[in-house]
Amino acid sequence: MDRELIVVLDFGGQYKQLIARRVRENHVYCEIHPHTIGLDKLKAMNPKGIILTGGPGSVYREDSPTFDPAIFQLGIPILGICYGSQLMGHLLGGEVKTAPTSEYGHTECVADAEGSLLLHGWEKTSTVWMSHTDYIAKAPEGFTVTAHTVNCPVAGMENRDKNLYAVQFHPEVVHTTEGEKLFHNFIYDICGCRGDWKMSSFAETIIEEMRNKIGSDRVLLGLSGGVDSTVTAVLLSKAIGKQLYCVFVDHGLMRKNEGDEVEAVFGPNGQFGELNFIRVNAGPEYFDMLKGVTEPEEKRKLIGNKFIEIFGAEAKKLAGSGGFKYIAQGTIYPDVVESGLGQAGAVIKSHHNVGGLPHDLVVELGFDETPVEPLRSLFKDEVRKVGIELGIPKNLVYRQPFPGPGLGIRVVGEVTPEKVHIVQEADAIYREELEKAGIDMGRGQFFAALSNMRSVGVMGDHRTYDYAVILRGVITSDFMTAEAAEIPWSVLQTCMNRIINEVKGVNRVMYDLTSKPPGTIEFE
Repeated sequence: MDRELIVVLDFGGQYKQLIARRVRENHVYCEIHPHTIGLDKLKAMNPKGIILTGGPGSVYREDSPTFDPAIFQLGIPILGICYGSQLMGHLLGGEVKTAPTSEYGHTECVADAEGSLLLHGWEKTSTVWMSHTDYIAKAPEGFTVTAHTVNCPVAGMENRDKNLYAVQFHPEVVHTTEGEKLFHNFIYDICGCRGDWKMSSFAETIIEEMRNKIGSDRVLLGLSGGVDSTVTAVLLSKAIGKQLYCVFVDHGLMRKNEGDEVEAVFGPNGQFGELNFIRVNAGPEYFDMLKGVTEPEEKRKLIGNKFIEIFGAEAKKLAGSGGFKYIAQGTIYPDVVESGLGQAGAVIKSHHNVGGLPHDLVVELGFDETPVEPLRSLFKDEVRKVGIELGIPKNLVYRQPFPGPGLGIRVVGEVTPEKVHIVQEADAIYREELEKAGIDMGRGQFFAALSNMRSVGVMGDHRTYDYAVILRGVITSDFMTAEAAEIPWSVLQTCMNRIINEVKGVNRVMYDLTSKPPGTIEFE
């Protein structure tokens, strides 16, 4: 049975990933493609439906993104959102103007047409999320207006004969109270989807695809122990077994016992021990390199460059025993989308190099220019679901987010083995007590850091002059903004008492209340 697909055409909208997530939450596979994709390529995908995103442009300006108007003659159900609705209206002969009054944020919306397919089951009046300066002043011929607000006469419209639907508001954000109903109506009632896409079927499909792509060749993966690389390793292990080689560079800057936990899963006696696992204990090299270094960005660069050096050296050793055709990496869908996709929106970040290795080293080792990326089409929460389906231990699948440079940037100032040990112990106590208290750590990021401040304290009858540990806990949905978590005072007191009593070298514990912005989530 063919996999059903809904395509999101991106016109620069900031919520494009959220639209794709809403579709996938309805168990239908969804991909984001740039508006420059072209009609023939779009048709060849045979989508069950198409969604046109929002965007910062104005449809009546010549330099604004557009698409071949023939898209509206395909008979494929199309949903336009915000800019996408205006583009539909403009290309089909409606009238789009600068709104006399712009609408931003929570807005009361009235559903007008009882027979609307898209808004079926909606409350007569509900809250929607608006973000627009232009609006559709007049709907194209053949369209029925299905919703309005005080300042927007065409907040929703549809032409059922041509399977065209549009809304000025953003149904993908949680602030639109009836948004889930809208997506359900579009996906099931309008597009006629079955909704049978799930993680187990994804894993089976990708394992078969990887097996066919790789054949009898060997693959090298830099295994960090993070969620993405762990799931990548297990998928490839199930696809090609002993043809996969995993190099785990333990830089000595991981959390308490994490290096051993990774080896316990992937080492020769582990659950997935059928692959070739190479652990490089490089802690002493890293600590020697970091002596006297205090600036955070310099630490990041040094740690990253040292990884390339060590991983590259191991890759050369292994290549001497037969060579590799592919390097694998745990690229996930946000990495791909944030690279720009060629769309009208801004590039958020450049996509990382093949396996993190310099191009000349990739060429020297004879790797294929295109890496193996089994998770390329998945969001982070979907990667975790695949991990559970594959039987990976929950402590690895739901591992707290961890920066690439590890504790190197959670130690303020110079990094030493003694300071890293303090952070490891304090962090383990903190997370243990949060778990005991039933704090949901999956809603954000929780960790301990070590300040560079030492102060006088009293323990027993003795004067101390020791460090202050900072506890950090934030709640966030996107990691772009964050608020400090409201951890009960009694839990924080327990953490403080245990850390001071059990971790040598600490006489103060503080809780960081700073939001992002102005602060960052990490403490560096």
